[in-house]
Amino acid sequence: MKTAEAIIQLEGIEKRYVLGAEVVVQALRGVDLSIQRGSYVAIMGPSGSGKSTMLNILGCLDRPTSGRYLLGGIDVSCMPDDDLSEARGRMIGFIFQSYNLIAQLTVLENIQVPLLYQGHDLGSYREQCEKLAEMVGLSDRLHHRPNQLSGGQQQRVAVARSLVNDPLMILADEPTGNLDSRTGQEVLDLIDHLNAQGKTIVLVTHDDRVASRAHRVLHMRDGLIDREINNPPRSSNGRAPEFQP
Repeated sequence: MKTAEAIIQLEGIEKRYVLGAEVVVQALRGVDLSIQRGSYVAIMGPSGSGKSTMLNILGCLDRPTSGRYLLGGIDVSCMPDDDLSEARGRMIGFIFQSYNLIAQLTVLENIQVPLLYQGHDLGSYREQCEKLAEMVGLSDRLHHRPNQLSGGQQQRVAVARSLVNDPLMILADEPTGNLDSRTGQEVLDLIDHLNAQGKTIVLVTHDDRVASRAHRVLHMRDGLIDREINNPPRSSNGRAPEFQP
């Protein structure tokens, strides 16, 4: 049986923060991790465990102090800033707890933002962006602005935006943290659906119920992966239920 391609490889990743002349915080202490294409991985841990630093490293928002990070087979550890920014925009889709939508832009325009950063012709991608809005159940809200949407609708815009560049992975940071339980369930159903369609999901959460939906749960403590839990499939065929917008 052919092993799935590893699209994320961390090798001896350390991260140290210098807070003063004699104060050094060791946030990550030599983390090794491999994540295969199509995986659904949750990262958990108490405050100070290193999970936020791990998120920043995985998202190419910060650099390791030492070690290698291979993303899609490319070593992004020591890339120049401009190259790292380009790689981040091309290979990673982000879903944040606070949605991070631009208030002045419509739903359609917010979905298009990553294309703008990558220098693409927006007109050529309009139909694709409209299809993404339809996929997340917002085809009738294309010209609404964030303040005209509910929290759940704003997070759906963020999900559509994360997909527009067809990234290698979706990185979700507490994606249901600002939502009520019913709306959070709907967003998680959507994320499950994306994974069932083959997208690689890496999700950071403090909620055991959210983490239970992932294939692998990594528990961090003191800057290391302390233990790993492999969850059984959530349905008889091993796939998440179909999402219905």
